[in-house]
Amino acid sequence: MQAEWTGVFGGIHLRLRAREDGILQVTRDICGQFRGNEYSPVIGCPEGSWTRRTEAGSEVFTLPGLYVRVNRETGALSFANETGKLLLQERPDCPAELQPAEIRRSVFSAETRITEKTGADGARSSADPAATETDRTGVRGRQYFCFQENEALYGLGSHEEGIGNLRGHMRLLYQHNLKAVVPVLVSTAGWGILFDMGCGMAFHDDKEGSFMEIDCADSLDWYFVYGNGTWESLTEKLRGLTGPAPMLPRYALGFIQSKERYVNAQELEDTVAEYRRRKIPLDVIVQDWQTWPEGQWGLKQYDRSRYPEGFADRLHTMNVRVMLSIWPHMQGDRNSNRDEMIREGCMLGNRSTYDAFSPKGRAIYGRQIREGLMTEKIDAWWCDCTEPFEADWQGNERLPDEERMRVNTGEARKYLDPASISLYSLLHSRGIWEEMRRDPGAPRVLNLTRSSWAGQRRYAAVTWSGDVCATWETLRRHVPEGLNFMAAGEPFWNCDVGGFFTSCREPWFWRGEFLQGVEDPGYRELFVRWLQYACFLTMMRAHGTDTPREIWQFGDAGDRYYEAIAACIRMRYRLLAYQYSLLAETREKGIPAVRVPALVFPEDPRLRETDNQMMLGSGILVCPVTRPVETLPGGEKIADADENTEVYLPAGCRWYEADGDGLYNGGQAVTVRTPLEKVPVFVREGTILPLSPVRQYTEEETGEPVEIVIFPGADGAFDFYDDDGISYAYEQGEYQRIPMRWNDREQVLTLGAQEGSLRREQRFAVRLRGGQETREILYTGEEMMVRP
Repeated sequence: MQAEWTGVFGGIHLRLRAREDGILQVTRDICGQFRGNEYSPVIGCPEGSWTRRTEAGSEVFTLPGLYVRVNRETGALSFANETGKLLLQERPDCPAELQPAEIRRSVFSAETRITEKTGADGARSSADPAATETDRTGVRGRQYFCFQENEALYGLGSHEEGIGNLRGHMRLLYQHNLKAVVPVLVSTAGWGILFDMGCGMAFHDDKEGSFMEIDCADSLDWYFVYGNGTWESLTEKLRGLTGPAPMLPRYALGFIQSKERYVNAQELEDTVAEYRRRKIPLDVIVQDWQTWPEGQWGLKQYDRSRYPEGFADRLHTMNVRVMLSIWPHMQGDRNSNRDEMIREGCMLGNRSTYDAFSPKGRAIYGRQIREGLMTEKIDAWWCDCTEPFEADWQGNERLPDEERMRVNTGEARKYLDPASISLYSLLHSRGIWEEMRRDPGAPRVLNLTRSSWAGQRRYAAVTWSGDVCATWETLRRHVPEGLNFMAAGEPFWNCDVGGFFTSCREPWFWRGEFLQGVEDPGYRELFVRWLQYACFLTMMRAHGTDTPREIWQFGDAGDRYYEAIAACIRMRYRLLAYQYSLLAETREKGIPAVRVPALVFPEDPRLRETDNQMMLGSGILVCPVTRPVETLPGGEKIADADENTEVYLPAGCRWYEADGDGLYNGGQAVTVRTPLEKVPVFVREGTILPLSPVRQYTEEETGEPVEIVIFPGADGAFDFYDDDGISYAYEQGEYQRIPMRWNDREQVLTLGAQEGSLRREQRFAVRLRGGQETREILYTGEEMMVRP
């Protein structure tokens, strides 16, 4: 029997459900029907159990590792861990306010007037419905919380403001070119909440109070999740709730070259050939929009005059993968894809955007890709514009934040169910995943997309931050915003290195600070620093408009900016074995590779106010340089330039400067010199760091061993992971995991017996950080011990 309890408090119905692993589902509405989110990302949350007892004024429920107390007068909840420590409570006198909300749908007719336009964000179509009618009645209102004074909050996706710790702030949650929502909030106290509503929402922890406001949902529905007090255990439970991430193809961790846009296949081939000639590593070349015949926007066919048959095969012979842009919009009188969608009833009301909420629509869209584009053996997809309705990407003045939300969600409501307006990207990504996995022998899926939602990771979707401007302030804001996205349990995030818009034009969103693009030394400095930051993200991808981004555009071999870019790309390939092993940890435990330091070290209060640093795995601390050191926009040299950067080192351990001689105690700020070529990186004592040999592409065989660097001072552990890098054979156990354990007292590294059925000899060169000797070993799958 399901562990379920209901009550009515002040006219609001409350339902509690125990879920597996001590997760509690909390649902409120005003009619007692408790309708759920039809497109909920929750897929793996079986029924759980609890014990219940009644105390004076309260109902108390005991779940694994969790106590939940319900105030019998107001229905307010409080959550405590198994020792009784308070984790979170609702506002005792008023946990929620709810009012009825009509959920209306638009009615379109054959006579509906369609307005088409093409702008900076591509082709768009809009329509005014002939009428609207009530579909059902849901709720709107607020869910109130009382957060603890000493906790920090993270998550809710990536946005524009550059906020790290969300305490004291407000976040508007709706999908937009510059916003990617993940409705998960996590605390340094070790708890998290998944808000399972697809409508527009607004999080407040400001002068108005602490609450989540919803504008239109079937019910107020959320999940409280608690692990064993650590963020890592919390993230593992969130993974169980919304599904695991797959292994991305290994090439996704290589360097990715893109721009808006290469105009034909010959330009793609010439670009790749030049990288190969210069011996600069490259794994993926990206073809942006408009590969279709002129006048047939979004048609999933090639303009063969520019992209002749076999162009992808020719790129493959140069050992590079091809990523191709596809769109959910279709325009043009001769667009057969659009005609089919209309004929099959799978277009939304603007008769341009396909209905990703329809299984039939997703199947047709996938088949159109297969029949029209897969003839060229495309490796990866760039699913652009997955927040297909926005109304403010125009004009020279940016609207106030609340007004922007109103006009953008209002446009989306015309075509989508108001309770699900934020979910288009989730369903679109699902359709791509299902089509690409239809063939059991197909290679791994990779989907670059601009919008997100909880659980989208399970479709191999990598979100980017949108069409941002090239400014130093934008780069600064990316550090905390990317961390908040990944803190919410969605591990795959990246950005356009160098900013999408570099110049300054009339539209409010086109306000870059570098009118001369790569000719401006100020932009060259910004690009280098942005690339250094992206070196540690899921993807390292150069992209944008206004100015080219290939390495030779910044100078030639021997020039300072050129060499700084080349060194950064090579560093990315040195980190390949480490980052690929972290991808495996993400798949198995849900823990993102890139982490908020305050969540990794929750006992260090100073980290809660530090928003310019990030962890890569548990061992590497990075502080990207996000200010100009040498040159301002326009090329003006900075007088008395300060090359120093302050880095705060988390308490409780010692830290090695990665490319220096320093070893520092944690709990202090240190100042390091950071000329253009250097990004501050520190490595935690006890870290076991695998470093790959530099190669021209991720699958290249160099014949050189993987270097294993031990940073002594504490015991350490790391699981080295390998597989074929491209197939799903790992799902059947065809992988190799090597447990590596460092005993600091004995100064011995133990490589345990391998896990997985992939038998592969591994050559390792083991050394201590700062040591003079290297021990080269051949690992054959059996346990062995090494004394460096």
